[in-house]
Amino acid sequence: MCGRYTNTAGVEELNDRFKVPIAGAVGTHRFNIAPTEEVLAIVSPKGEPQARMLRWGLVPAWAHDLSSSHKMINARIETVASSPAYRNLIPRGSRRALQLADGYFEWLKPERRGQPRQPFFFQVDAGVPFAFAAVWTPAKVGGEWIASVALLTCDASANRIASAIHDRMPVILADREAQQAWLDHSLGAQEALALCGPLSAARLSASPANPAVNKVDGAPEGPELLRAPG
Repeated sequence: MCGRYTNTAGVEELNDRFKVPIAGAVGTHRFNIAPTEEVLAIVSPKGEPQARMLRWGLVPAWAHDLSSSHKMINARIETVASSPAYRNLIPRGSRRALQLADGYFEWLKPERRGQPRQPFFFQVDAGVPFAFAAVWTPAKVGGEWIASVALLTCDASANRIASAIHDRMPVILADREAQQAWLDHSLGAQEALALCGPLSAARLSASPANPAVNKVDGAPEGPELLRAPG
């Protein structure tokens, strides 16, 4: 499960990292990205990677409204090739996406019932931008076209840093070769899924984050969220 993440980098750093022109600052300098918000991603609908803003929470092509999209922010790699909502997306490079980030939050369950959950902030390679493996699709809802995205998650047991906090983790494509391959139209579903798995623990770090990130309505933004107060 990954329900909040960050994309704190600016346009210049993201352009340099992903080699895809990003037209404006929308979606950058974000410290608390939440489900159903517009997020920055890279897609390749016609074979040429391009940056787009997509709604986080997949809206399937057959959806009549947006009511279930907040439940479809994550897709499990174990079932993404067979689930009705995703199975037609994963085989197609034109429907695979890179959801841009430079960190994510996960919550540790409290030892005693009634205590608040402690958020932890995860970074890759000491904080460089990376990409979540994701799938996306356009859908016409209420006469309006909406492009939406869901990121993939995997079993975290092979990563001691992630599994100490949660049993699942997002599929992180940290290297340019894997990112390019994920968008490659010549790769089928099984070849694409072979790119997915837990990132090496040597490349992942976690530290306690500010509990203010727990707030759902009117979620706060700012670098103070990334570290526990005091």
